[in-house]
Amino acid sequence: MSDYTDLNGTPRSFGDAEAQREVRENDRGYVFHSWSAQGKIDPLPVARGEGAKFWDYDGTEYLDFSSQLVNLNLGHQHPGLVKAIQDQAGRLTTIQPALANDARGELAKRIVEHSFEGARSVFFTNGGAEAIEYAVRLARQSSGKRKILSRYRSYHGSTGTAITMTGEPRRWANDVIDGEVVHFFGPYAYRSAFWAETPEQETERALAHLEQQIQLEGPGTIAAVVLETVTGTNGVLVPPPGYLPGVREITERHGILLILDEVMVGFGRTGEWFAYQGFDVRPDLVTFAKGVNSGYVPLGGVVISEAVHEAFVERPFPGGLTYSGHPLACAAGVATFDIFEREGILERVRDLGSRVIEPRLREIFEKHPSVGEYRGTGLFWALELVRDRATREPLVPFNASGDAAAPFNAVVAACKEAGLWPFAAGNRLQIAPPLVISEEDLVRGLDIIDEALKVADSYVVGA
Repeated sequence: MSDYTDLNGTPRSFGDAEAQREVRENDRGYVFHSWSAQGKIDPLPVARGEGAKFWDYDGTEYLDFSSQLVNLNLGHQHPGLVKAIQDQAGRLTTIQPALANDARGELAKRIVEHSFEGARSVFFTNGGAEAIEYAVRLARQSSGKRKILSRYRSYHGSTGTAITMTGEPRRWANDVIDGEVVHFFGPYAYRSAFWAETPEQETERALAHLEQQIQLEGPGTIAAVVLETVTGTNGVLVPPPGYLPGVREITERHGILLILDEVMVGFGRTGEWFAYQGFDVRPDLVTFAKGVNSGYVPLGGVVISEAVHEAFVERPFPGGLTYSGHPLACAAGVATFDIFEREGILERVRDLGSRVIEPRLREIFEKHPSVGEYRGTGLFWALELVRDRATREPLVPFNASGDAAAPFNAVVAACKEAGLWPFAAGNRLQIAPPLVISEEDLVRGLDIIDEALKVADSYVVGA
């Protein structure tokens, strides 16, 4: 019995040195990797994936606690998604977006029906960054205004406007591509920019800051405020009570559109179809990607309100993409809705998050002095690592690299050596496994993190 099948359809066994050598050589010889100094990386060759696990060519098993890039919500090789793609390929592989297609139309209908009250239509893109680009274009074109407000500690993608809107270090080297983007501070109670002492204070002061920013920038110049509903890579920052409804009230009062970026947290990550549905807020535009079909075929999009849609009933929208609503991608999206319902995905996410993860992270927090805070919801959590819990000094400096990042890198290495592929960012171990992960594997992954944190503890002041 073979362990995996290679590019030519040949059955192979783990430990095949020649197969692994060829994969490594082709990668290092011809592939240009994102966010990397090309001469300083050595990507792990992956032979196979199944469910919440994947294997390298030596047969080493990794528990995928990052869902790759927080997109693999239904796990590796879900048979329902694979079959949907195969069936669609057998009847119509592709068709241009100017023509109507059953898979595209059915997926758009389901997304609208599961979205916010007043949602009207969906514009499909190839991924999350394009979704942001088109949400901003829709906001600007429909409102006649240009300025966009987005938060620090955010990531919205690496294309032009998206990277300018991003509020973290990956923006720095990309210059100001869109000069009509302004950043502001959002709530982050653990490291409050507002000296808040309670979540309620954090909400009140963060909203006052946004109100002031809008006044100083000129409400009549601002097309939209853009927020990650739950901040993703920059910390799993769950909005404190009242914050999102407060932002909605401010934007409506000033005639500003609200765009919620759900590329990472949409489609079940927080235990809701869309994360905003847990915060009593109605947006004007919503971006999605990743979990809509677990990335089996690239797909993203924008959910558009009735009011924004109506702006383009009599005049054309100036934009489009060759692969907008690709049938293979949309077929996998339709299957995602069926699988969620059939397998009770949303219910199990809420159950595992509240019954398994939260109490275990509380124990880990009490046990390890290197854990300054734990936070999250559903199957999306973060452990913030510190050298000193009293002063909240981070384990490594902000945007650390090289020797300065060594303590955190040692924690990540300990996870990988134990068979866990973590979601590591900044000073945080973030927890984002496939939503289909078994309870047994979820507990095993948390056990590995518990053990790896002994490495972090060794750097704590006075250790």
